[in-house]
This record gives sequence, C-alpha cells and structure tokens, in this order.
Amino acid sequence: MALRSQHEDAPSQRRAGASSFGHPLALAFFATIAALGALLLAIALFGRPPAQPLARITLTLAPQAVAPVPAPALPAVVTPASSTVPLPPAPTAPVYAGRALILDPALIENTPEGPLPRIAPDGRSPLDAYAPAFRAGRGIKIAVVITGLGLDGPATKAAIDELPPAVTLAFAPYGDRLGHWLRLARRKGHEVLLEVPMEPRNFPDSDAGPHSLRPSLSADDNLARLKWALTRVSGYVGVTNLMGGRFLAEPLALEPVLSFLAARGLMFFDSSRHALAQNVARELNAPYSRSDLRLDAVAAPAAIDQRLTELEGLARHAGEAVGTGSLHPVTLAHISAWARGLRGRGFVLVPVSAIVRLKP
Repeated sequence: MALRSQHEDAPSQRRAGASSFGHPLALAFFATIAALGALLLAIALFGRPPAQPLARITLTLAPQAVAPVPAPALPAVVTPASSTVPLPPAPTAPVYAGRALILDPALIENTPEGPLPRIAPDGRSPLDAYAPAFRAGRGIKIAVVITGLGLDGPATKAAIDELPPAVTLAFAPYGDRLGHWLRLARRKGHEVLLEVPMEPRNFPDSDAGPHSLRPSLSADDNLARLKWALTRVSGYVGVTNLMGGRFLAEPLALEPVLSFLAARGLMFFDSSRHALAQNVARELNAPYSRSDLRLDAVAAPAAIDQRLTELEGLARHAGEAVGTGSLHPVTLAHISAWARGLRGRGFVLVPVSAIVRLKP
C-alpha cells in the first residue's frame, strides 16, 4: 500500500517540478521575443547601428601668419593715338572753295571738343556768312533741300553735279570724306546744312546712330553729342534733323539744343515738319525754317511730279514753300527737270536760308 502510494504520487511530483521549472523558461522566452521586437523596431525607426564605432578626429592648427596672395597684374591702358593728337593749327585767313566761303577764323571757336561755329566779334553769324549770295528777282520763292549726302560717294557726287546750285544740300556727320564733299558742294554754289542725328519715333527698331540726341539723356549729354556733330566740318548755315521724330516732340530736350544753335548763329531746319519745334524756336527767338512737303515719300516718277506740282500750289498760296527729298536717282532727275521751267511759271528757286520763317 505504501509503495503504491509513493508510485502514484510520483507523477504529481514530476508535474509539480515541471511546473515550477517551466515557468521561468517561459518568461525568459517571452522576454527574448520582446527584446528582439524592440531591436527590430529601433532599426526600423533609426537605422542599423554601426557594427563598430566610428572614430572622430579633430585637427586643431596653430595660428600662423598667412602671406597675402598678390592680385594678378592688370594690362596697361593704352590711350588711342587719336585722342592725344593735338588739333591742327587754326587758320589765320578765310578759306574759300572757288568764290564760296567755307571757313572764316572769326567764325570759329577752337574748343577741347574741336572747332565750333560761333558769331564773329563783328556780329556776323555763320548763317549770314555761308549763305550763298543770290538775286531772287521777281517770283514766288521755292526752296528744295536734299538730305543724306556724304554716306554714298557716287550718289553724293551726282547730287552736287546734277542739281541746280540753288538747291540746299544736307550732309550726314558720319561720312568719312565730309570735308571734301562740302568743299565740292560749295564750289558748285550749293548752300550746306549739317544733319544732327536725333532719336526717331520707332527707336530702337530704327536708330540714327551712336551720337544721336535722345530725350532720355541730360541736357549736358545731348549738347556733348551736338558738339561732336558740329565739329565734323565747317561752312554750313545751320543744322537739320537726321530722323528725330521722338526727340523733336520733347520740348524739355529740344530747348537747350535750339538755344545753343541760336547762340552760335546757326539756323535750324526741321525736315520733319514738327509743329512743336517751331513753337520752341519761336519762344527762343531762334532762326528756324521747316519743310512743307516731302517730295519722294513714294520714289516713283509720277508721284514725285505730283508732289512738285503740290509744292508750287503751296508756294502760290503762302508766298513761299520748302520741299525736301532724298538721294534717289529718280528724285534728282525729276527735280532737275522741274527746276528748268520754274521761272516761266512765276517761281524762283532759292536756298533754304532765304526762307527762314523765324528770325532773331
């Protein structure tokens, strides 16, 4: 009995031992699983830790004097020879082309910018001195101004040779033989105007060149550009605009220019027929004239002849008229033919200086 009882109790004891021993193992197992889960979560959140710690090395340099690096040498500035060449000696006596005066020392002021026209001490102005002497006689006065000379040699020579001497010729300041052409024109009896580049209405699509007078510039800058043009040559009675629709519409920009020209004894001929320029000239009491008609807006024979007829009509109505044209061969030919019959129709062809609308 006792033995059986012991044997019967053995399984219960084993179960009890197993129970007391298995409980800690289960806890360890679940703790390991939790630790692995935490590790996996940490890796997912913060990335895999490095297998070995990285060494961080910090270098500390002792302060020392550092020699400055010299800047690269700049090339020497070379002054163009033309800017250092002195101006030629001023003439001491009047210069003529044939019988036409083209330069009078009394009418020239030598300035750092070059020789500028001026009113002589005796009161003579370039407008008076360089205007051709002519006898209007009886007849209604008509003047014709041809613009754009000096840039195209053959066309310039054709205008000088073929047009009647009473036709006024306007030269652009950009020509490289300007003095030669002006002397030739004066020798042939032509009166001369100088074209001054001015900003056109459609600037920058069109541009009168690097020395253009512009409304956006200061008065001093525009006068500097004007002086550049005026010093190109001598022997002209005044200036006219090369382009200039926008500049002539700005009274604040135009007034200093017309005032300067008037003080130098020069007339201003407005080839664009801008009413504002006439108003400014009147306020300044400046010598002024303007075109009444563009003769070759359409450079075709019939169109030019029609415009010449219209010019005669304007002259009959107002007592005088001025037309302007370009260097088109067709323009030169038709003006020359038209001028031959003027006197028979009661007109006389005169230089534009004979039709100065505003006189000081």
